[in-house]
Amino acid sequence: MAMWIRGVFYGFRKSAMIQLPYLLFLGDAPDQLAAKVGQGIKDWRPEHALGQLRLPTCKADLGLPDLTLEEGFASGAKTLVIGVANRGGVISQVWKQLLIEAVVTGYDLASGLHNRLTDEIDLVKVAREHNRTLHDVRVSNVDFPIANGRKRSGKRVLGVGTDCSIGKMYTGLALDHSMKNRGLKSTFRATGQTGILITGDGIPLDAIVADFMAGAVEWLTPDNDDDHWDVIEGQGSLFHVSYSGVTMALIHGGQPDALILCHEPTRKTMRGLPDYPLPSLEELRNAVLPLARVANPLCEVVGVSVNTASLNANAAENCLTQIERTMNLPAVDPFRQGADRLVEALIGLN
Repeated sequence: MAMWIRGVFYGFRKSAMIQLPYLLFLGDAPDQLAAKVGQGIKDWRPEHALGQLRLPTCKADLGLPDLTLEEGFASGAKTLVIGVANRGGVISQVWKQLLIEAVVTGYDLASGLHNRLTDEIDLVKVAREHNRTLHDVRVSNVDFPIANGRKRSGKRVLGVGTDCSIGKMYTGLALDHSMKNRGLKSTFRATGQTGILITGDGIPLDAIVADFMAGAVEWLTPDNDDDHWDVIEGQGSLFHVSYSGVTMALIHGGQPDALILCHEPTRKTMRGLPDYPLPSLEELRNAVLPLARVANPLCEVVGVSVNTASLNANAAENCLTQIERTMNLPAVDPFRQGADRLVEALIGLN
């Protein structure tokens, strides 16, 4: 099997396809959230994930078989995927020898980090010597336009979060899955490295020059049938001072007809910013809706997606009930419960 991702890979073979299946490399991930790339692939494309490879100091566990490079290759793995999303998106020098050994063993490498595999001279050298391909998912060869704000046909929904790494991608994938099960017209529009690796298409939005980000989102979500939904993968958070810019590009470039608020109820501070408290769902709604209506005056907040992974079943149910009462919106954990109620809210906009 192989997966083609449009215009985002540089390699040393004529083909630019990521070979399946994967061995997921978690490196020295300091916690489970740092392994969100690997986690997303394991949760949404389990047939692609043969196992995980962890360094001794790794504190993340995907629940997959722990395999060595040799064991993974013997099991049929074709590509070692860096399943870590660290702050700054850098290729750690601690990983380097293992990555070189992977290429020598016969693996292609795939990474969604900002620090490109193809900028690492030693990796490039060994890949050429062994005729392997280095796939940089956060690379695009498309000349994106500057956004023009023109109203496009079709419908769009965007997940916006109280923080980063909070479940926006899972929300979008669950929405798309539920819509397709109902026979509705829907396309998941990936905007980050994990979504691209899961679905095989999309744009690496946070690697695009700032002036062109909103235009890239317009390009990704073109005119469509009036009853077709583009489910746009959310990124960042308006309240996260490190990554709010990418969120604004999605809000204005996406021109969403509907917004889903995304939240993790046990988190107290912003990811990576311990001095910044998490905003409330009310604060998020009140901040995002006026901004969305700049590009689409008819935009509405239609539901709340709650990541209850840290709660047991009873606590999760109580949390969802309380949020639903407070916000007067359907509140669900779409990974745990499915996204049907959110889809019904979207249908209600038609």
